[in-house]
Amino acid sequence: MKVVTFGEILLRLSKNDSQRLFQTGGFDANYGGSEANVAVSLAQLGDRVEYVTSVPDNNLGEAALMHLRQLGLDVSHVARRGKRLGTYYFEPSAAFRGTQVVYDRDGSSFNTMEYGDINWEPVLADATLFHCSGITCATSKAALDTTMDAVEMAHERGIELSCDINYRSSLWKYPGADARTATQELMKYSAFVFGDQNEWYVATDLEPIPFNALDNSYQFDLDAYRRYFDKVHRMFPNCRRMLMAHRNQLSFQHHINAGVLWVDGEIRTSRIWDINPIVDQMGVGDAWVAAFIHAMHRWPGDDRQCLEFSVSASALKNTISGDQNLVTEDEIIANMTAKGGRIDR
Repeated sequence: MKVVTFGEILLRLSKNDSQRLFQTGGFDANYGGSEANVAVSLAQLGDRVEYVTSVPDNNLGEAALMHLRQLGLDVSHVARRGKRLGTYYFEPSAAFRGTQVVYDRDGSSFNTMEYGDINWEPVLADATLFHCSGITCATSKAALDTTMDAVEMAHERGIELSCDINYRSSLWKYPGADARTATQELMKYSAFVFGDQNEWYVATDLEPIPFNALDNSYQFDLDAYRRYFDKVHRMFPNCRRMLMAHRNQLSFQHHINAGVLWVDGEIRTSRIWDINPIVDQMGVGDAWVAAFIHAMHRWPGDDRQCLEFSVSASALKNTISGDQNLVTEDEIIANMTAKGGRIDR
C-alpha cells in the first residue's frame, strides 16, 4: 500500500511549563500540520507514504524535509518556492486555562503556492490511497484547486480517497472561500470520511448528535446515528465508511473520547476512553485518521478492529508532546488490550 497526503507542514513553537506566549524565555521547536501528522503516523505503522507540500528554498525548508525523511516519508515531489515556512505558536493548557494556538501562515511557501506547482502524474502513478483534508483547501484558492486536481485524477484512476473534514473557521478567508461547498466536493469522491460532530454539521447542515458521556456507562443512541449517517450516505453515495469522533471535555486536561463508525448501514461504537491528564491534544484527530487508514488495509473487513485500533491510537496521542503520534502498531494493540502502562523490560 502507498498512501499520498497533501498539505502544509508547519514549524511549531511551543511554550514549556505552562508558560504563556508573552512570557520571556524560549520555545521548543518541532513540526506539525494535519496531513504531515497523518503521513508520519502511517510511516510509524509501517506503511509506505509520500507527503506532498511546498517549502521555502532555504535551510528552513530543508530542515523540515530532513525531519520528514528521518521519520520514513518520501518527499521527492515537494515544491520549493518563497522564503517562509508556515508557523504556529502553542501555549499549553493548565488547570482551567485552555490551550492557545496562534497561526502565522500568511505569505508562507504553501500559502503562496500557485496552481500547477505540483505535478500529480508521478505522485499518483503507484498510489493506493490519497488522503486530503479541509485545512489544506482552506489555506488558498490555489491549494483548493491543486487538491481537487489530485482528487479527480485519483478518482479517474480508481485510487481510494480519504477525507478529514478538519474545519478551521479562521482559515477560510480568501476571496470566494466557502467551507461547506469545498468540503462537499471532497466528500463526493471519498470512500472514507472523518470528522467530529460539529465538523459533520459544517459539511452536511445536519444537526449534530450530542455526546455527554461522563464514564464508560454511557449509552449511544444507535438508531439516531443510523438515521443520521443514512441521510449523509444519500447525499454522498461514494462514502462507504464514515467515522464520527466524539470528545466530551470535562476539563482542559480531562477528556472522554469515543468513536462511532457507519459501514454499509451498520453502526459500530467504540470503547469509551477516559483520558486524564491530557499531555497534548494537538494531532489527536490526525492520529485517529491515520490509524483507521492503516487498519482498513491491515484487517480488511474487520470494522470492529479498525474502529477500536484507531480510537486506541488517538488516545495514545493525548499522552505524547508534539503534533505527531510516534507509536507502533504493537503499542496501539497493547493499549487496546489494556497491557499498556506497565514497565517493558
